[in-house]
Amino acid sequence: MGVNKNTIVTILAIIGGIVVLGWVLRLTFALLGPIIVIGLGVVIYLALTGNKRIGGPK
Repeated sequence: MGVNKNTIVTILAIIGGIVVLGWVLRLTFALLGPIIVIGLGVVIYLALTGNKRIGGPK
Protein backbone atom coordinates (compact mmCIF):
# COMPACT_ATOMS: atom_id res chain seq x y z
CA MET A 1 0.00 0.00 0.00
CA GLY A 2 2.93 2.36 0.74
CA VAL A 3 4.13 2.15 -2.86
CA ASN A 4 0.64 2.90 -4.14
CA LYS A 5 0.33 5.95 -1.87
CA ASN A 6 3.69 7.27 -3.02
CA THR A 7 2.75 6.72 -6.65
CA ILE A 8 -0.59 8.50 -6.20
CA VAL A 9 1.08 11.41 -4.38
CA THR A 10 3.70 11.68 -7.12
CA ILE A 11 1.06 11.65 -9.88
CA LEU A 12 -1.03 14.28 -8.04
CA ALA A 13 2.06 16.43 -7.53
CA ILE A 14 2.93 16.23 -11.25
CA ILE A 15 -0.67 17.05 -12.27
CA GLY A 16 -0.76 19.92 -9.77
CA GLY A 17 2.52 21.28 -11.12
CA ILE A 18 1.26 21.11 -14.71
CA VAL A 19 -1.99 22.87 -13.73
CA VAL A 20 -0.08 25.62 -11.88
CA LEU A 21 2.31 26.07 -14.81
CA GLY A 22 -0.67 26.27 -17.16
CA TRP A 23 -2.32 29.00 -15.09
CA VAL A 24 0.98 30.92 -14.80
CA LEU A 25 1.47 30.78 -18.57
CA ARG A 26 -2.14 31.86 -19.17
CA LEU A 27 -1.80 34.80 -16.78
CA THR A 28 1.57 35.76 -18.29
CA PHE A 29 0.21 35.78 -21.84
CA ALA A 30 -2.99 37.54 -20.72
CA LEU A 31 -1.00 40.30 -18.99
CA LEU A 32 1.80 40.47 -21.56
CA GLY A 33 -0.21 42.51 -24.07
CA PRO A 34 -1.31 45.26 -21.65
CA ILE A 35 2.19 45.38 -20.09
CA ILE A 36 3.78 45.90 -23.52
CA VAL A 37 1.23 48.59 -24.43
CA ILE A 38 1.72 50.39 -21.09
CA GLY A 39 5.51 50.07 -21.43
CA LEU A 40 5.46 51.58 -24.93
CA GLY A 41 3.17 54.38 -23.70
CA VAL A 42 5.55 55.20 -20.84
CA VAL A 43 8.57 55.14 -23.17
CA ILE A 44 6.85 57.46 -25.67
CA TYR A 45 5.68 59.77 -22.87
CA LEU A 46 9.20 59.98 -21.42
CA ALA A 47 10.65 60.54 -24.90
CA LEU A 48 8.25 63.46 -25.50
CA THR A 49 8.36 65.06 -22.04
CA GLY A 50 11.75 63.85 -20.79
CA ASN A 51 13.67 66.04 -23.27
CA LYS A 52 12.13 69.20 -21.81
CA ARG A 53 12.94 68.14 -18.25
CA ILE A 54 16.51 67.08 -19.06
CA GLY A 55 17.26 70.02 -21.39
CA GLY A 56 15.21 72.56 -19.42
CA PRO A 57 18.05 74.52 -17.77
CA LYS A 58 19.91 74.74 -21.08
